[in-house]
Amino acid sequence: MRSLVAVAAVVFGASALSAQRVDHAEHHEFVIDDFRTESGVVLPKAHIVYGTYGHLNAAHDNAVLLPSHYMANHHGYEWLIGPGRALDTTKLYLVATELFGNGHSSSPSNTPEPYHGPRFPVTTIRDNVEAVHRLLMQDLGIRHLRAIIGFSMGAQQAFQWAVSYPDFADRIVATSGTAKTYDHGIVRLEGQIAALEADPTFNHGDYTAEPAAGLSAFGMVWAGWLYSQEWWHRELWKTQVPPGTTLDQFLDRFRHNFIPGGDANDMILQARTWEQHDVGKTPGFNGDIEAALRSIKVPFLYMPSATDMYFPITDARYEEQFIPRVQFAPIPSLWGHPAGAGASAEDLAFLNTTIGKFLAAP
Repeated sequence: MRSLVAVAAVVFGASALSAQRVDHAEHHEFVIDDFRTESGVVLPKAHIVYGTYGHLNAAHDNAVLLPSHYMANHHGYEWLIGPGRALDTTKLYLVATELFGNGHSSSPSNTPEPYHGPRFPVTTIRDNVEAVHRLLMQDLGIRHLRAIIGFSMGAQQAFQWAVSYPDFADRIVATSGTAKTYDHGIVRLEGQIAALEADPTFNHGDYTAEPAAGLSAFGMVWAGWLYSQEWWHRELWKTQVPPGTTLDQFLDRFRHNFIPGGDANDMILQARTWEQHDVGKTPGFNGDIEAALRSIKVPFLYMPSATDMYFPITDARYEEQFIPRVQFAPIPSLWGHPAGAGASAEDLAFLNTTIGKFLAAP
């Protein structure tokens, strides 16, 4: 499908991530028969693709879960992995899972009828957490985690784990992501979905050719939200491109190569998953997000980006007051949403240092 490095070079900045690549992940796939989604639809075969780093010890108690973010694969956390970084694979076993809808795990693009394309059920963050819980227990024999660390939609999963399975991990880390998608986030996502659906080639999701105009519009809508206004004012995009590149040439990367090979139905499915996220809707909480957050038992490192327009810091400040054992550490960055994945060298250092200290604390 697409190379995550290619995606990262656009989304997070080639200068920050291209030198980070770690190529020793082992590729795996876990299949659940007759997986019932929250919508009530049963997938005859639910596939979850994942990667592992390091070695699981004899006690099966050195594992860390890294749930993926929007349209990413299991290489999406390599900015945290390796010598001198927060996650040392000589000591830890890392499990990096891929969300439904990314084109590798079960998705609109790779599921046979009757659930192919636009007929694929909307899967929730809770669906993804339930599937990965089964993966850990049944495929790997892991019944407890050292930590769960998530960026963006991975942070949404980290919050859901903390509420659905409050004793499953010793610690939780969430960067650039909240416990609920609030109304403004839904408006943004609907704008991106509308850009895809407006292309006549899209044909209500039953397209026979790539909806190129819709994908181009989607990339441009995404670009307008991705970084902070000050990032654009200071022309920090110039740090990601060869000297002499114009703004229009930089924007062409969003127009024509934002998610190379990405499928429009997959993008919409994951956007719908994003929209529906709300830990307050976990059974037992009756829509009360404050009660759900108060239920979190373990130490929780909450790291919003100070300039994120996807998950504004005001939403994070609202949520953190209800989490009993929270450490609130905003990322002081101009890089907007991608700051939570080490978009700049400064972000990378701040994340690795802060997360490393949190994981090492008694």
